[in-house]
Amino acid sequence: MAPIRGQRRKQNAEEEQVDRSAPPVFMQLPPCPSPDWEGFSQRRLYCAFYGQETSVTFESIFKLSRKTFNYICDLVQDEMLTRATNYVDLDGNALSLIDRVAIALRRLSSGDSLTIVGDFLGVNKSTVSYVTWCFVEAMEKKARSHIKWPSDEEHMTDIKSKFEKIQGLPNCCGVIDTTNIRFCQSSRDPTKQVWLDKENNASMAIQAIVSPDMRFLNVVTGYPGSFSDYLLLENSTFCNQSEEGKVLNGKNFKLSDEAELREYIIGDAGFPLLPWLITPFRGKKLSEAERDFNERHHETWMVAQAALTKLKQTWEVINGTMWVPDKHKLPRIIQACCLLHNIMIDRNDAGRQLGTSISTDHNPGYKQQKCYFVDKNASAQRENLARYLYEKSAAKE
Repeated sequence: MAPIRGQRRKQNAEEEQVDRSAPPVFMQLPPCPSPDWEGFSQRRLYCAFYGQETSVTFESIFKLSRKTFNYICDLVQDEMLTRATNYVDLDGNALSLIDRVAIALRRLSSGDSLTIVGDFLGVNKSTVSYVTWCFVEAMEKKARSHIKWPSDEEHMTDIKSKFEKIQGLPNCCGVIDTTNIRFCQSSRDPTKQVWLDKENNASMAIQAIVSPDMRFLNVVTGYPGSFSDYLLLENSTFCNQSEEGKVLNGKNFKLSDEAELREYIIGDAGFPLLPWLITPFRGKKLSEAERDFNERHHETWMVAQAALTKLKQTWEVINGTMWVPDKHKLPRIIQACCLLHNIMIDRNDAGRQLGTSISTDHNPGYKQQKCYFVDKNASAQRENLARYLYEKSAAKE
């Protein structure tokens, strides 16, 4: 019998259009092994994974180590336990703090729909939704310090030293890049056109400034994907702070007796060339020094590409195409994923190496944006830097 007409439209908006098959259900199971995953409902996890060929580890389920998991539980404990405590699993068992954090992390890391996550862990899909949102709000309040611009000279000196070791760029404080979080839209959404990006996808933009160890130093999101890289930068607090000299205001680096180099970040051709934001040279007839600089610039800038790729690979709720998300909640979900990304780096979590891909294309199908704004003083500074690097390299040969 054919499905009732319109039945598909009545399904919950959280059901993704991605092909994600639910784990098999088994009528009979052997006894559950002795508890190994402290506090969490081992039977639920065991039932979900039993019969699968792949080896099951804590890290493969939650994409982080148990030590980091426990740290996150401690971080959000006060905030999450002040919420309603009457949420239970399908067997009527109350959900502990560890249960709730596990549910939220599984939802964010797998990217599966509420129904799939609920079936997988033995809870109602409304419980998955509520618990995940409580977790996001708790992270927003309690983990905010894990994303911040370095406030002390020692920390910034370390960042600049690590960037210089990559391809020799001195006094570099960060790498900037953008990516898009695609989603489906309701045909009745009056703001539909606003969210269409240059590739005609409905999306929300993320702008991130990244350290050499792929930590996010600054994140901007919430703006429509229709914003160009330049417009997104222009609307960011970081841009205003840079223009006002509140950041990137440390010691200059001496290039020669006549030229000094201020602190700066680097970005690709989608960004403007500014005194504090250095982009690559453009054109077909470049000098050897300019070509050399572009190669160094590109290799250093790839750190941001790798960071955004890793973010999407690990927290798959923001990967692919989301199904009609709440656009007021989405920026906070993105922020929570960025905080989790940094927490894993801050705690040297081995789980951050899982699933690492050699690909660094975090925006497949998107063309390189181009910005033609050039500040004259910045252009001279870039020329001096390119000459310095080229002459320094030649002197070593």
